[in-house]
Amino acid sequence: MIYRSAPADDDWLTEGVIRRRLAAWCIDVVLVGLLWAALWFVLLLLGLLTLGLSMPLLGALPFVPFCYVALSIAGRSSATPGQQLLGLIVRRNDDLERPTPMQAVIFAAVYCVTMATTGLLLLIALFTVRRRTLHDIASGLVVVHAGALTGGFGSWNMRGGSPYA
Repeated sequence: MIYRSAPADDDWLTEGVIRRRLAAWCIDVVLVGLLWAALWFVLLLLGLLTLGLSMPLLGALPFVPFCYVALSIAGRSSATPGQQLLGLIVRRNDDLERPTPMQAVIFAAVYCVTMATTGLLLLIALFTVRRRTLHDIASGLVVVHAGALTGGFGSWNMRGGSPYA
């Protein structure tokens, strides 16, 4: 994916996105923690019931955050649940279409590496066009307001279209 700088007139796509992304990240951390704890309990119980034969399955738990992000971004909503709650959506930087599954995997992999290295690399978003982080740039994606992607106007006071089109 070739990185192309964004036109100056599309700042409305990403205005205030950094604050929302931070809040969405906090929501996603709680959800991943709950999912991880539930899986840990189920796998531990399964391990006890099988007299330890299934205990190696606990080794899959570190992949839970990666799968959570990759499947969320590659899914129909193109956003993690935290991003959905805060009105954000992940799109391709070039044409604002849905991400491909490979882009979602690259996004999740670079995100996990960034978080494993203290997360300080996320500060790059303060200095990039469209407020993109390292995992956004590496995967060719951008996080934008979902409402900014709706097309046209519906009723006299409501925007029309679907933010997930």
